[in-house]
Amino acid sequence: MKPLLDGRLSEYLHDIDEECHEMLDRIVEKMKEKQGVTEQLKAENQMLWVVRMNNIIACAEEIVAREVAYV
Repeated sequence: MKPLLDGRLSEYLHDIDEECHEMLDRIVEKMKEKQGVTEQLKAENQMLWVVRMNNIIACAEEIVAREVAYV
């Protein structure tokens, strides 16, 4: 039976939310490694670090939305 019909919608949505956050964390970490966004960069050039992190997070959120919400 579907979660909506048997009263488990909140539980189902919570599980999806957790899955999305975990997926987002994994993607962000992989992208940081690939693009060389490190704590050293953060210490040496905070503005560049912020710009790159904002870009990485936006891209990762787009990937998660496409993979989870639109499938």
